[in-house]
Amino acid sequence: MGDILDQIIKVKKQEVERLKQFKRLERETRKKQSFIQWLAQAEFVSIIAEFKRASPSKGLINGDLNPKTQAMNYVQGGADVISVLTDNDFFKGSFEDLKQVREGVQTPVLCKDFIVDPIQIDVAEESGADLILLIAAALDDESLHELYEYALSKELEVLIEVHNEEEAERALRTGNPLIGVNNRNLKTFEVDLGTTERLAPMIKSAGRYLISESGMKSIEDVERVVAVGANGILVGETFMKHPNLQQAFLEMKIPLKEVTSK
Repeated sequence: MGDILDQIIKVKKQEVERLKQFKRLERETRKKQSFIQWLAQAEFVSIIAEFKRASPSKGLINGDLNPKTQAMNYVQGGADVISVLTDNDFFKGSFEDLKQVREGVQTPVLCKDFIVDPIQIDVAEESGADLILLIAAALDDESLHELYEYALSKELEVLIEVHNEEEAERALRTGNPLIGVNNRNLKTFEVDLGTTERLAPMIKSAGRYLISESGMKSIEDVERVVAVGANGILVGETFMKHPNLQQAFLEMKIPLKEVTSK
């Protein structure tokens, strides 16, 4: 499949130039919902449920769902955060999806995109995001720190995503409390839950919150990552296709390791 991440970033830079052509409107800062505060008192694994129409590896996952309705169903099922994939060219998403989700729920909303420029953070915030994703593999150190600080200036929380030890070290140097480990390699799109198991000790020993992303299909998968210290999971495809969301959330909402070991 080649280096998909490089292809995505190339197209994303073209999208950034288009976004810069539109005049930004001055808006009153709205109160954001904090996922980090929620994690500080959570006794069960936190679930980030993702609205994800398609992906480069899977093609169209579910193109018929309404983002607002699906987000409301996620929250009713037990989601703690709603993630919205806003990339259009590769994932068939949009900032309009994000706006619709924001209209439907009061829980924190994560803008999941390949962010390479502050203008994307502006649009995410204007569309209703409480958190943004920054992907270490897509950014050099200077860009990662600049975008992280810019997001904080917008009162947004940040989930920094890593895939290996070098990226984890870079993410930890930002001081960000929220680190996501993507079990899907963004260069090949292969999935391996062992990625979370390998990086968890480094992240947890630094006192950060750990979110395990991608590849969660069963309670056994969730138990596997919680066993090494994951505070939360990000699930997209499984929820987008599941015939019984209530049952899916019920099965995955398990106690955290620290709780079960008391």
